[in-house]
Amino acid sequence: MTLKTTLLGACIAAFCLCQNGRAAAKPNIVFIMADDLGWADVAFHGGNAPTPHLDKLAAENLELTHHYVAPVCSPTRTALMTGRFWSRFGVTQPQNNRALPWDTVTLPRALKAVGYDTCLTGKWHLGSLPEEGPNHFGFDHAYGSLAGGVGPWDHFYKQGPFSVTWHRDEKLITEQGHVTDLITAEAIKWIGERGAAPFFLYVPFTAVHLPLKEPKEWESRVPASITGEVPRHYAASIMHLDDSVAKIIDALEKAGKRDNTLLVFTSDNGGSTSQNNDTKYPADDYPNGSIPGNNLPLRGKKGDVFEGGIRVPAIVSWPGVVSPGKTAVPFHIADWMPTFCAAAGAKPDGDLRWDGADMTTVLKSGSQVAKPARMLYWTAPGFSAVAVSDGTWKLIVTGKGEKKVSALFNIATDPNESMDVSAAEPAMLAKMSAALKEISASDNDRKVTKAK
Repeated sequence: MTLKTTLLGACIAAFCLCQNGRAAAKPNIVFIMADDLGWADVAFHGGNAPTPHLDKLAAENLELTHHYVAPVCSPTRTALMTGRFWSRFGVTQPQNNRALPWDTVTLPRALKAVGYDTCLTGKWHLGSLPEEGPNHFGFDHAYGSLAGGVGPWDHFYKQGPFSVTWHRDEKLITEQGHVTDLITAEAIKWIGERGAAPFFLYVPFTAVHLPLKEPKEWESRVPASITGEVPRHYAASIMHLDDSVAKIIDALEKAGKRDNTLLVFTSDNGGSTSQNNDTKYPADDYPNGSIPGNNLPLRGKKGDVFEGGIRVPAIVSWPGVVSPGKTAVPFHIADWMPTFCAAAGAKPDGDLRWDGADMTTVLKSGSQVAKPARMLYWTAPGFSAVAVSDGTWKLIVTGKGEKKVSALFNIATDPNESMDVSAAEPAMLAKMSAALKEISASDNDRKVTKAK
């Protein structure tokens, strides 16, 4: 613990408060992230499950129509916490080993350095041992699953050494109730306890991740047009999530915090089509069938670097600062740390090697600002596929050596990636290939060892 305390002190020292005379105006930050929610799983993208609260949030605030994340969960969370591409840490797939070096200047650590209270309620999945949990990486309070998605009623992760994972401040606990309700209640309670200090609340839900088993009250509200046991539970999970987002916003209103809160809602990756009754989880009478994650009209699903795996719903609400509308400027999950630090007046005293960018100007200007000239980068599980995009062109490379296959898409004219134009655009293929080679050179530049 002495080593960790020393490292934490060094991390805090790596940030300073921008002295602009407006410390009291630092916004509260609430980041709500669904789990495996696909592009078209929400009603405002044509989904068949009603999401009235998210629809209203999107209509009255700023929708990011090109918000990109990783193809799977732990990588997305790594980028959010660090402002860097997940592959820099060698994280490319869901993992239970510790993802980050102890001395990483994480987003909550940066915000704590300028006076923020910090809380995570939900899924961590960046180190599934209690001694590797969120309290050791900048969160004052943490609650939920140290590992990945859990059974909604028993709160167990997959069978094995990390199955018992439900915790409060890294003390393993047993509780009654549905996981979505428990995560929501903890967020509401924590908001109600806040004083004058600004706060960062991170709410990574496990909904709509398998295994699904929704309360009868929610399953009964699903439209009759949705048939089949798993599709109905999936729709109920989406509706339940929608209601929980509304309850968190209502808690901000009741606490008098809403007007000075920057709130983001998004998903960690595209929708899944895996089997709901996954035998890796302890049995709890889960419905049988495939998860009907909907990413249409985008190509691909969870695990892919096609748009359907990495482009997800995203809404930003910041009263009095961000105007309603839509922006097609590409956002990357790694952008949120630089953006939140800028909003909070947290300035790094040194190079944190961020891959993300401060997107405050885009948020404030919406569709009236040109997209930044930059390359975005993705790696799929185990580096099975990699991709780069400049917002117009996108290169996807799968395989290695003689089995390597490159596909080039113009996503400005072909957003559904239906036509590989690599043969017709050799110069652009060469340019994007060179960009991929350059940007991938920094992968694995922060080696992580297991905790003793």
